[in-house]
Amino acid sequence: MPGMGHSLRAAALLAFVVLSILVSLLISSVQQFGAGIYHFSNATVAGDEEEFASLRGALIYQLNQRRKEIIPLLLLDGEETWESFYQRDQTQDSPMGYSLWNEITHGSRKAHMDEMDCQSLVDMQAVEVLGSGYTKLVVKVNLAGGQPVALKLVNEQGIDMGKCVEDFKDPRGCRELVSYKLKKEIVLLQRLQHPNVIKLKGHCAGDAGGRGGEGGKVTVILEQGNPLQMIQLLQSPWEDRFRVCLDLVRLLHFLSQSPLGSVALLDFQPRQFVTVSGELKLTDLDDASAEETSCQTHADCTLQFPHRNFTLPCSAKGVCEGLNEKRNIYNAYRYFFTYLLPHQAPPGFTHLVDHIMNSTGELKADINHTLEAFEHILLLYKSGLHLDNLPPSIIRDYTVMRGMGTSGDTEYRCWPSYSQQGCLLSVHSAREAAFICNSHSQCNSFTLTGQKTWTGRLLASFRSSFSHLVPDGTSEVYVKKTKAPETSIV
Repeated sequence: MPGMGHSLRAAALLAFVVLSILVSLLISSVQQFGAGIYHFSNATVAGDEEEFASLRGALIYQLNQRRKEIIPLLLLDGEETWESFYQRDQTQDSPMGYSLWNEITHGSRKAHMDEMDCQSLVDMQAVEVLGSGYTKLVVKVNLAGGQPVALKLVNEQGIDMGKCVEDFKDPRGCRELVSYKLKKEIVLLQRLQHPNVIKLKGHCAGDAGGRGGEGGKVTVILEQGNPLQMIQLLQSPWEDRFRVCLDLVRLLHFLSQSPLGSVALLDFQPRQFVTVSGELKLTDLDDASAEETSCQTHADCTLQFPHRNFTLPCSAKGVCEGLNEKRNIYNAYRYFFTYLLPHQAPPGFTHLVDHIMNSTGELKADINHTLEAFEHILLLYKSGLHLDNLPPSIIRDYTVMRGMGTSGDTEYRCWPSYSQQGCLLSVHSAREAAFICNSHSQCNSFTLTGQKTWTGRLLASFRSSFSHLVPDGTSEVYVKKTKAPETSIV
């Protein structure tokens, strides 16, 4: 079959490319550089030595600019200026930030004994390329012990690398320049640790011995997550969609008052997030910024979006008040809330969801009030307080058989369901399940399975009929009295 042959060759080529990159990353020995000193390749440059010196000077300038972007993220409480940090020599008694910088750039020892380093990547197996962009390549690998992790490394074939080499004619210096996004991400992951930020498991600077990080051989080792699939999420039960939005708001609340100050996500897209065991996590931080926007008038504090503009106040200190926080909130509204929150929200929450949509879409609420609104809905949803208007007598229409399950089921489909083959929904109690069953014309019985969702709610399976009851210590079967089928117990 020609098609299959082409597919196999393509898969083999992909595996070869991935393994080549990773093997090169781990076994290439690059000479270690001193702090603040750069050595460039001896590549021949068309033109005279003056042109080469000019290109080299321009590249050194760019390298210093990238370094100056990262230094403030390493400083603690403003105790040191970036100039003194930049000029500091390596010592045994270096501050935490400087030690981290040495580890990233020179491959020195790990900051914490439980972190992974270059040695952790020996004998790993490449599984697949998870993504590639202008700057980075993301690869899923299995470590020697079988643990899956995600690796981020410089994309040698990326646009950033190609353009740099074209401009400066120095592949090694360009690799170092492009790697600064990875270095910045390592620092941010160290500083911004939160349940909804991807976990940094470690990093590898240089070769398998940890030598030569200054040459651009930097790899970030992250916990493995699943890319956020918005189309799949749109078809999921409201409870799971609400969870994504709640996790996002909790993250933005943390970023508004992080150890670095108020942090804005400048490249705010669903592709910047993954899920780990159902929990939303931010996985790309290289475009995060903790800089405050300076201003002279209110007009300098305008947030511009494709369909809306907002003007925020300019403070007496000459800073746009809350601009980073407001940018994050509105992006959460237009990329997440709009699609995930209102559709099929429980009737008892409609007015609460509408309030969130209005306050975030118009930037009327800060992140504190937004988080309070989400946590209030979660409290109601977990406690079942929004179901107080359901009549207690509704469950009397059903005969209950505890410790039993069913077989020979005649199932029907409902949407959205946790099962594509039937109707499996989350409920707070048998009373809510009875209310749902009464609203489905096909439903004659339901089973509380004993399984629970992330909120602690029960999973209930709804069906038209069944032929047998079977012992099941974790389940309860409820059958409508008026339509109870003749059943046998086996």
